[in-house]
Amino acid sequence: MKRLLFMSAALLIAVLAVAAIQYNPADTEQWSPVPAVVSTPAGRAPSDAVVLFDGQDLSAWTARDGTAATWSIQNGTLVVDPGTGDLLSRDAFCSVQLHLEWMVPEPDVSLSGQQRSNSGVFLQDRYEVQVLDSYQNPTYVNGQAAAVYKQAPPLVNPMRPPTKWQTYDIIFTAPTFEGERVVTPAYVTVLHNGVLVQNHTELRGPTVFIGQPSYKAHGCAPIRLQDHRNTVYFRNIWVRTL
Repeated sequence: MKRLLFMSAALLIAVLAVAAIQYNPADTEQWSPVPAVVSTPAGRAPSDAVVLFDGQDLSAWTARDGTAATWSIQNGTLVVDPGTGDLLSRDAFCSVQLHLEWMVPEPDVSLSGQQRSNSGVFLQDRYEVQVLDSYQNPTYVNGQAAAVYKQAPPLVNPMRPPTKWQTYDIIFTAPTFEGERVVTPAYVTVLHNGVLVQNHTELRGPTVFIGQPSYKAHGCAPIRLQDHRNTVYFRNIWVRTL
């Protein structure tokens, strides 16, 4: 028995010795390229982000016709002026990480569903993540807050009450095309108040109010904030290109 144990131990040592020669931990270590350092001050945009709104001015935005943006700024907050039209970012973007914070006012009790503090954030001016007062306010589920409008309802509803700030953190992968042919569709991941509500959701095309979505080839395009003729507040909007 002792002889058998001695032989087994010797065999194990031999195997380990061979393994040490054949395999080295350094073989699986990657040392380059070194990730860039990004500073992340609390409550502010990362150092490599494009700041679209920091409470100061609307220099990063235009009206749809290219004229100056006309929404108002109140106490460092961007406010939809109902009926004045959507805002488009001056810069065009493809795949992005987008952060924004938004708030809805106390509701008008005579309004419900899609009438209650409706807005939206559009990636590439085409693909809408819905903004809506979805706190105790039933509507069609693929049209509530954090839905990919008319395509995908959120996984859960983490909506805070009116007058409380909401956060969206959006990872958007732009579609790619060869001519008019779709090579890869768009995908979107959304965290609403830190909760995953869209998990690499595939988009079937631009979001539309009526009919079925379908792709048409396009390039990078602005981010759009929607004027749906309701008062909605925005702050701390920044984007990182991916």
